Amino acid sequence: MEHYVLKDNQKLRCGYTTGSCAAAAAQRASAMVLGAAFSPDEKIVLYTPKGVRLELTMVNPESGDGWASCAVKKDGGDDPDVTNGILIYVKVSKITKEAKASAEPQIILDGGVGVGRVTKRGLACPVGEAAINPVPRAMILEQVKTVCEEFDYIGGLRVEISVPEGEEIAKRTFNAQLGVLGGISILGTSGIVEPMSEQALIDTIKVKMNVRKADGAEYLVITPGNYGETFLKSHLTIPEIDAVKCSNFIGEALDYAELSKFKGVLLVGHIGKFIKVAAGVMNTHSKFGDGRMEIMGIHAALAGALKEVVEKLSTCVTTEDAISVLDQAGVREQTLRSILEKLDLQIKERVHHNLEIGAIIFSNQYGYLGETADAPLLRRKLLEQAGK
Repeated sequence: MEHYVLKDNQKLRCGYTTGSCAAAAAQRASAMVLGAAFSPDEKIVLYTPKGVRLELTMVNPESGDGWASCAVKKDGGDDPDVTNGILIYVKVSKITKEAKASAEPQIILDGGVGVGRVTKRGLACPVGEAAINPVPRAMILEQVKTVCEEFDYIGGLRVEISVPEGEEIAKRTFNAQLGVLGGISILGTSGIVEPMSEQALIDTIKVKMNVRKADGAEYLVITPGNYGETFLKSHLTIPEIDAVKCSNFIGEALDYAELSKFKGVLLVGHIGKFIKVAAGVMNTHSKFGDGRMEIMGIHAALAGALKEVVEKLSTCVTTEDAISVLDQAGVREQTLRSILEKLDLQIKERVHHNLEIGAIIFSNQYGYLGETADAPLLRRKLLEQAGK
């Protein structure tokens, strides 16, 4: 695919989604089962929901009595996508004559081997259905319907999507945590994969929050990553906490928690990330800047640290180093209290005071460092929720 985006001064090639692969394969297999013949190198033309024209190649065409199948190879472009290079198969079969004919063809879409099944509420597909998300589902059905119209076919067709490598690949995704078992999801909202898409990560965070909401959770734990979840389990002594991992997207996670009307959120994170949040930085990725030591220095000064201490803080490389400087100066407790007060203000402002919210900060070397005013209340609420 020759479609590019510019990111961080790099020209990166886009790819196409598993949904686009499935839609293209469904188009070709439908035409084959209705009598069309194609040479192996004849391109499948598909327009994505964004209007991008794709010309995809059919792989492994087969046909038999009343059925035809083929595959399209997934191309993730320059995105580090675990599904890159896998084959998305579609088998289209004529539904037996017992099925009633109508003015429009009856099209039944389902997933086969390697396509996951939804087991939890809150996802884009109902429980029990194949994990073929709404946009790809619509793309597939549109392609099959268009082929039926071209051939004046009003009978029934069964369309089955399968991914031979899907079950194995799913082990390297969040599918099991989200409640999609047995394979990958057929995904895509635009039909195109943009390299290193932040939106894809944000969408995953939202899906996890939807699942927690559908499970009846009123209070959430949000943490940037595994360290936060591990720390919270040991600190709260709750055997299982289904924390939502938000990576660097703390602001987006809080926005969605507010929109989804959760009652409360407890943030748990390393001071290296949350000190940025205390300054109102809601995306903590280093590409947006650092400023950790500057923020630490300001709060140390507010806590009464001498100029020499602030200067020493400015030379620290990590927040762990900075805490040792605070300890030597005897101002750790006061400085952390100042940081937590500001952190409390920032997170409450972000959710417009519409939900209970608190935060716990820790470091890998020093462990628990402190928490905001409402964190103890939220810990109790989480314990109550876990006991239900």
